[in-house]
Amino acid sequence: MTTETQDISPKHEVPDWLWYVGVPVVGVVLYLLYGQLIPFSEWVTSLFPVARDSHTGEAIAFFFYDVPKVLLLLTGIVFVIGVLRSWFSPEKTRAILAGRHELWGYPMAAFLGVLTPFCSCSSVPLFIGFVSAGIPLGVTFSFLIAGPMVGPVGLGLLYGLVGWKIATIYLVFGFSIATVAGFVLGKLHLEKYLQDWVRELNAGPVGELDEERLRFVDRLKIGLEQVREIVGKVWIWVLVGIGIGAAIHGYVPEAMMLKIMGGEAWWSVPAAVVVGVPMYTNAAGVIPIVEALLGKGAALGTTLAFMMSVIALSLPEMVILKQVLTYRLIAIFIAVVSLGILATGFLFNFLL
Repeated sequence: MTTETQDISPKHEVPDWLWYVGVPVVGVVLYLLYGQLIPFSEWVTSLFPVARDSHTGEAIAFFFYDVPKVLLLLTGIVFVIGVLRSWFSPEKTRAILAGRHELWGYPMAAFLGVLTPFCSCSSVPLFIGFVSAGIPLGVTFSFLIAGPMVGPVGLGLLYGLVGWKIATIYLVFGFSIATVAGFVLGKLHLEKYLQDWVRELNAGPVGELDEERLRFVDRLKIGLEQVREIVGKVWIWVLVGIGIGAAIHGYVPEAMMLKIMGGEAWWSVPAAVVVGVPMYTNAAGVIPIVEALLGKGAALGTTLAFMMSVIALSLPEMVILKQVLTYRLIAIFIAVVSLGILATGFLFNFLL
């Protein structure tokens, strides 16, 4: 390996001590900013000449809360994974998760998703980081599905609404859908349908460097470069996707949903999925709608199918994912997950 290949820093580089001090300081600042997102969104909303409890006020508050939240998560997660990736090149990562090890990857990724209190758009940064690190695509899909669908917030609220038995069944089915769907998607070998820049990102060793000879400062620089490359490509689509989601969030047509899902006709389950996909909210936001639907007589399976589709297949999530996945891969992802949701909805209606 030549000297030119090993030199990843400009001649007038920042002193090492500044990296060691600066990175923790920036991390603390980002953490503190994350904790102020709700007050920030409320303050920004108050600057607009609209009532806070109006549809427009809800949409504005949602937008100015979710955009910085997702961007902060994306920046922090991509940086950390970029640093870790300097120890584990795509070849090493794929080797670790190959063969029999990969079989454990799907339930492990789904379990990580269950423990992650993120909505669908907030799970995308981790998904992007996993894909860019060379983790098998099916495994990353297991995480992406499980995170929003059976996260701790939604489970806790569902437990309070319908009791522990149904909440537990929902957990089992959500976890199973995430694991099986990820396995199916992994066996289809769909990596060729990733966007070109993603495939190029994990096509070889990190920065074409000898990872054993890197200093820790070099690894921090690799993390920063990953942030520049990945966040620089997707930030505008984060704004577009969440902008769409904010508009939907502010104008949720609850009356129409009650009309469609208020009965127990066989078509109510697929109708619930079709209605739920274009919407966007997190588990906490969809639970009041679930409560209203159940109160109006909607079947439990139909209602759960709607809940799953809203938080696992949201339109804004797909807009952001388009920067990582091709349309064909997004369509396959939607089809596989939709089949799992439909099966869950029909089964709950049959059993209960």
